[in-house]
Amino acid sequence: MSTQYMSSRELLRWLWRGYLRHHMGLLSIAIFFMLLEGASVGGLSYMMQPMFDLVFVDGSSDALIWVSIAFFGIFLLRGISSVTQKVILATINQRSEAHMRTDMLDRLIHQDASFHQHHPPGFLIQRVQSDVSAINQVWQAIITGSGRDVAQLVAVLGVAISVDWRWTAIMLIGVPLLVLPLSIVQRYVRKKASLARDLGAVQATRLDEVFHGIVPIKLNRLESYQTGRYRTATTAFVRAQIKAALGASSTSGLVDLMAGLGVMCVILFGGREIINGDKTVGEFMSFFTAIGLAFDPMRRLASIMGVWQAAAAAMERIKELIDAPITLVSPTDPKPAPTGLPEIRLDNVNLFYGEAHILRDLSLVAEAGKTTALVGASGAGKSTIFNILTRLVDPQEGSVTLNGTEVRDLDLGDLRNLFSVVTQDALLFDETLKENILLGRTDVSDERLTEVLDAAHVSDFLHKMPDGLETRVGPRGSALSGGQRQRVVIARALLRDTPLLLLDEATSALDAQSEKVVQQALEKLSGGRTTIVIAHRLSTIRAADKIVVMERGRVMDEGRHEELLERGGIYADLYRLQFQDGKTVIDTDGVNAQLTRNENRNDGEQAGLLRRFARRLFG
Repeated sequence: MSTQYMSSRELLRWLWRGYLRHHMGLLSIAIFFMLLEGASVGGLSYMMQPMFDLVFVDGSSDALIWVSIAFFGIFLLRGISSVTQKVILATINQRSEAHMRTDMLDRLIHQDASFHQHHPPGFLIQRVQSDVSAINQVWQAIITGSGRDVAQLVAVLGVAISVDWRWTAIMLIGVPLLVLPLSIVQRYVRKKASLARDLGAVQATRLDEVFHGIVPIKLNRLESYQTGRYRTATTAFVRAQIKAALGASSTSGLVDLMAGLGVMCVILFGGREIINGDKTVGEFMSFFTAIGLAFDPMRRLASIMGVWQAAAAAMERIKELIDAPITLVSPTDPKPAPTGLPEIRLDNVNLFYGEAHILRDLSLVAEAGKTTALVGASGAGKSTIFNILTRLVDPQEGSVTLNGTEVRDLDLGDLRNLFSVVTQDALLFDETLKENILLGRTDVSDERLTEVLDAAHVSDFLHKMPDGLETRVGPRGSALSGGQRQRVVIARALLRDTPLLLLDEATSALDAQSEKVVQQALEKLSGGRTTIVIAHRLSTIRAADKIVVMERGRVMDEGRHEELLERGGIYADLYRLQFQDGKTVIDTDGVNAQLTRNENRNDGEQAGLLRRFARRLFG
């Protein structure tokens, strides 16, 4: 975020145009009752003079009756006005807060993948939750201040001036002295509040990391380490919050200092006039009641400046997020989506992430209705191909087409409706099993759902679920095993029934038994579709129509399984390493090496083969 702060006028204009103007009718009613409440306080101070002079000093019985009735009427009006405006403001507050949060989520969820790489979940959660609450607190304080507190201040100062304008001027003698200190305090509060917001986001990020990685944390005995990290972030946050609160509260202290100076001067000046008989006791009581009732709105109005500075930091961040441009958008005049089974073609594609060259003049074709497998080390660019096909990222150079139509020329919704994606990270929501498959769809018949459950082998474990399809799967599907989660995702993909299928290491994290069941479901899923598969286990892709071997963002070789073995090279070396004597010895990324005893080769030959494969794969 830029260190140049936006002006208060800019922020208020943005807040008004975006959210508060939708509640103009209710706001007008609330402000009307605020004005009544504020004016009633002026009536209380005004009634002090007849109460003292006519009732307590002159002893008038008639005055006693109408003065008491007047006081009751003022308090009744004030009570009704107070309740009404608070209920209306609470209604506006909740509605505008919900509107702002929903608007933010809608904006953030449509942001590009690169945006979310630079903004961790904890940071965004802090913006959507805490910052929105801070903004709604400040606009409510501003409206209350501009309505009730200003009206009350004007009313009581009007009463004070009507008693003696000189006393009022003396009372306010310290106001000019507050201008410089208040401006310094405001800048201090804004700076500390901005720091506190950043540290709050760090806290949220720490919690997000802990609860997402609770199992690895336990297995690696990182409880104390993670608690220490969170304690450090919390300590810094508390320190910043205390400093911001100190600055905000000092504004009220400065008002009290000014008021004390004014009261002292008025007593010295006005007291002599009362002693000399120039002013009555009733006038003096009316004036001091008015001034006393002016202190609270003055404090609140002064504290609003501190609250505003704290909220302005939050508002700047929210405005920055909402206004952040979305670069991956649909074209203004999109072409119709291809029908039938599309052919996928990439020609001379180059893609950079910053300085890193991920795809280098990459060209490949995935034929319509056939299965194309991508093989290569981690970082070879396999998953990146999936990302550019679905336009999670756009390459800087080259062409990406479906049946000859550039993916950039298609509406984003139409494009992504062509794909079903199954990855090793089976994304499930903390909902029922049924909802995780339907994802909000209401047009699926019971027969179709049963067909999908059977094809994806979800029916195999469904009877074990306590509530069947209505069983909640827990956060991220934690109540299910890895194989069960994968089958639920496959059922979801079957229900989408799209012509294009992307499988990203869908069985890599499964045991042998689960892999077999999931592989059967995947074979049913890929039937009659244009399929691209990423797999480290070559056993899952031997029957692919084409295998593309990648290295460092380039296509190094391609062909069927038998052709690649005959030609030798990277794939042949990889296959021999994985399937010596039918036993898996290494996965394709070269990381999880698991050399087994080879009866047909001696240890020296096997080590040499591994070194040669590593040199080809990693240079």
